[in-house]
Amino acid sequence: MQKVNLKGLDLNELRDFVVSIDEKPFRGDQIFSWLYNKSINSFDEMTNLSKELRDKLLERAQIDQLKLVVQRQSGQDQSIKYLFQLEDDSQIESVLMFDGNRATLCISTQVGCAIDCKFCATGMMGLNRHLTPGEILDQVLAVQKLNGTRVTNVVCMGMGEPFHNYDNLMKACELLSDELGLNLARRHIVVSTSGLIPKIYRFADENHKYRLAISLNATLDEIRSRIMPLNKKWPIAELMKAAAYYTKKSDLRVTIEYVLMAGLTDSLEDAKRLKNIVKGLFCKINLIPYNATLGEFKRPEERRIMQFYEQMRDLTVPVTIRWSKGDDIDAGCGQLAVKA
Repeated sequence: MQKVNLKGLDLNELRDFVVSIDEKPFRGDQIFSWLYNKSINSFDEMTNLSKELRDKLLERAQIDQLKLVVQRQSGQDQSIKYLFQLEDDSQIESVLMFDGNRATLCISTQVGCAIDCKFCATGMMGLNRHLTPGEILDQVLAVQKLNGTRVTNVVCMGMGEPFHNYDNLMKACELLSDELGLNLARRHIVVSTSGLIPKIYRFADENHKYRLAISLNATLDEIRSRIMPLNKKWPIAELMKAAAYYTKKSDLRVTIEYVLMAGLTDSLEDAKRLKNIVKGLFCKINLIPYNATLGEFKRPEERRIMQFYEQMRDLTVPVTIRWSKGDDIDAGCGQLAVKA
């Protein structure tokens, strides 16, 4: 008999499971709390369950968990990168970052990525598989145990295109924000997409209260199609229509991510075009100086970055430069890739 992996099941699914093994539904509530509130990984630790029930669970179920392969701490800030191994020996990376009282975890949603953005190390891996809901949320559970710090914010910006694994991601986010579990505020969960337009509309229509970030990264379709091939299917104008739809449906600000690459996306003309692209959009803009990978692209000089920023500052929406944390350990935006 194949055992059921309980990690990743929601409350109703856990209730159904315990009923299927001739137990009362409230036992599912207890197991839910042990898994997602107390973050245990063995049935022996479920001390309010009888030994008979724990033995039954051991026979019929399992609790999969990530295995830490290695962790590296940045020498320039407090960031920590974790390399985890999954049950099938695949590997993923997660990054913990600190800013004042915030502990933000950047999590992965896939092993690799199929989107093939030319400036992103993960894209060079190709796609191995989707992560399960349990594997997505277990990155938070594992890091909290390893670091002894409560994660206050989650950004789905690690390995993979989150909206390519939409259903598993949404289930994981619901488990992360469940008040009986980790109880992470929905507004503290950010989902990033490279621009899968149908999923942006679905996300808006389903009225999720997680925040949305869109990776734009160029102001001309010719350039964006070169560095982000999905732009050939979903060009900039259509992407901005979807972004506007999301903001109107959700009444939430969308974050526009824009990577500055020397000689490609960092000109003052680009800055002017970017201002026109976001005109009237309820948004904020993150300018991200490129983090080196094995590709052909380079980070602009700091003087060039500041010139671009100054050109953007008269916008009525917030504009910030997001200097990536942990780029000395390849933990910055676009640098996550399993090399082991």
